[in-house]
Amino acid sequence: MANAAELTVDGKSYSFPTLEGSEHEKAFDISSLRDQTGYVTLDRGYKNTGATKSAITFLNGEEGILRYRGYSIEDLAAKASFLEVAYLLIYGELPTQEQFSEFENAIRRHTLVNEGMRKMLEGFPINAHPMSVLASLVSGMSAFYPDSYEGTTDTSDRDIIRLMAKLPTIATWSYKRSQGHPINYPQNNLDYIQNFLHMMFALPVEDYTVDPVIAEALNILLILHADHEQNCSTSTVRLVGSSQANLYSSISAGISALWGPLHGGANQEVIEMLEEIKAGGGDVAKYVDMAKNAKTTGFRLFGFGHRVYKNFDPRAKIIKKAADDVLSKLGVNDPVLEIAKGLEEAALNDEYFISRKLYPNVDFYSGIIYRALGIPTNMFTVMFAIGRLPGWIAQWKEMRETKEPIGRPRQIYVGSELREFVPMENR
Repeated sequence: MANAAELTVDGKSYSFPTLEGSEHEKAFDISSLRDQTGYVTLDRGYKNTGATKSAITFLNGEEGILRYRGYSIEDLAAKASFLEVAYLLIYGELPTQEQFSEFENAIRRHTLVNEGMRKMLEGFPINAHPMSVLASLVSGMSAFYPDSYEGTTDTSDRDIIRLMAKLPTIATWSYKRSQGHPINYPQNNLDYIQNFLHMMFALPVEDYTVDPVIAEALNILLILHADHEQNCSTSTVRLVGSSQANLYSSISAGISALWGPLHGGANQEVIEMLEEIKAGGGDVAKYVDMAKNAKTTGFRLFGFGHRVYKNFDPRAKIIKKAADDVLSKLGVNDPVLEIAKGLEEAALNDEYFISRKLYPNVDFYSGIIYRALGIPTNMFTVMFAIGRLPGWIAQWKEMRETKEPIGRPRQIYVGSELREFVPMENR
């Protein structure tokens, strides 16, 4: 090995190889640490631990770089369709026209969902959160497609197509049920984005035409959310899948992980924050001051800054234009969105935000767009899941193909030492 890290513990020295990724990320390979030394590492939240090697997504938070399979997010958002990006993530290369037509047509043929799943849907309370419905029905797909447990390449490819095709249908069903509206079946003469919008918003009492500006904005949103390296939900998909769980079970687990407000629920929190400001009188300057004194006021701004991106979120720059286009096209007159514009101006011009790099992030703008499109707040995380699906699939597929071992993190036990059992009458 060219380079090695030396560790001295208990008077003994141990050597561990180093490795470097294709974008010059450096790591210590401590796979044999416990076997050699008897020690494990403690890394809360795995902030410094690489659990896998992956060829799917490169993210550099310091430089504001995001690439899928080597292609910049800026190029993909400007030039590609969501299904092109999905193919890229899942299969490793941008599709030829023939490959894309075959992929798109296969998805069209599988958009219809088994009527037995519709009966499952009817068993949920009408006010059930759409994410609980989505996670449950995706998990239930295992029962409808028992061949998914065979684990061959052919069955995996069929499961990939089924999930890509049916997730939008299931998502819109959960929304329609919450509204008390009849569900819409897929229209396979429409493309992927148009079909989703039709199933979401068409009513039997009137014609529905998809607005191209809305379709393009949604296309960009889904691309921006398609993958984001080893985040909480993606790591969950890989961890569950490492037990040889099938694709449906693994994706259902990822949906559940995404539901948390610290992960996929962030754009929902943005709108709830804006509603709070509106209810408090709508004085943006007042709430900006409150945010600056959060320790005293307890008020926190959501949708600003990012856990990974230290300078700017490259997705936010792209999505800001989409948000401006949508608001201009639709002519939305919404006081909550006016408050959002005020907060955006403050964050981009106030030295307090600039010095702390608290710029509006992708969650801020995606929440604004979804609200402008008429998508209810409790569906925001469902939209995120639809966008993230190809990334989850790609990560699951990569994990299977590289034959990664079952995930089994270690711990540092801090409980009681050995104790003698005391019979109940003496306790």
